[in-house]
Amino acid sequence: MAPPAATTPFPDSESANIKALKNSIGLNGAVKSNGNVKAKTLEEMESKWDTFAFEPIRESQVSRAMTRRYFEDLDKYAESDIVIVGAGSCGLSAAYMLGKSRPDLKIAIIEANVSPGGGAWLGGQLFSAMILRKPADAFLSELGVPYADEGHYVVVKHAALFTSTLLSKVLAFPNIKLFNATSVEDLITRPDPNGGVRIAGAVTNWTLVTQHHDDQSCMDPNTINAPVVVSTTGHDGPSGAFSVKRLVQMGAVKELGGMRGLDMNTAEDAIVKKTREVVPGLIVGGMELSEIDGANRMGPTFGAMVLSGVKAAEEAVKMFEMRKGERED
Repeated sequence: MAPPAATTPFPDSESANIKALKNSIGLNGAVKSNGNVKAKTLEEMESKWDTFAFEPIRESQVSRAMTRRYFEDLDKYAESDIVIVGAGSCGLSAAYMLGKSRPDLKIAIIEANVSPGGGAWLGGQLFSAMILRKPADAFLSELGVPYADEGHYVVVKHAALFTSTLLSKVLAFPNIKLFNATSVEDLITRPDPNGGVRIAGAVTNWTLVTQHHDDQSCMDPNTINAPVVVSTTGHDGPSGAFSVKRLVQMGAVKELGGMRGLDMNTAEDAIVKKTREVVPGLIVGGMELSEIDGANRMGPTFGAMVLSGVKAAEEAVKMFEMRKGERED
């Protein structure tokens, strides 16, 4: 049997009773709730667990607090200045540089996985240490991530230390929104005045929906408009090299070069140097470039990833300044 419908109205905001409880101040500034003194610091909680209690809440308040903010973000970032596709080490590095240098821009990051970070949570073959060749150590110093200096390269004791530090700084920027568990299913295009197409945004859907298009009825996507898209979806794989593969499908690029065999010395320089606007409106960085350019695989080193992100951010700002007048509000 279905539960009875709610008949008692509950306001969106906190009830007057809850507000009154929060406003009643006890000893040492602690909050009184239901007659018990509530600690405001962890030290005040020690050895007082027998009187411990959380502040009161109604379940609908939790739901409304989440959904209201999420849909506000969807509304705000439906028209963005820059969209970054892929929240791996390259995409997050680009986001960090953009958030730091251009707090005036609205930046949306689209990540297909629940957990951002791509392959940067571990080193090669699931080992924990992260290796970056110099001068990529400059980015670690920028973030405040400690490392061991080994001469021509540096070692971060655990890749997760780098990734979690970078991710926390990116998410702290007020002008950046990460939409994780969200896939890019297509690119928004416009005719380019010089021929071909210009990329004008991303077509999105929740990843769980994207994974079930073949066994469910039509589930149409959503969209984000932006004059600049930065694609950093990695080398070919389930979600990898998405944007460049889509360019081939739509005829904007003739064919992919295909990633060559591993050569660290050749690959890392090539990835950074060739980070660029591939077609109007679309910058490609990181290992996605290896697929379009036929560059070598770099293996378990991450310097090119972060510096490709730094360069992609620089290119994105230039492109935005050139195209901001084309925005279709």
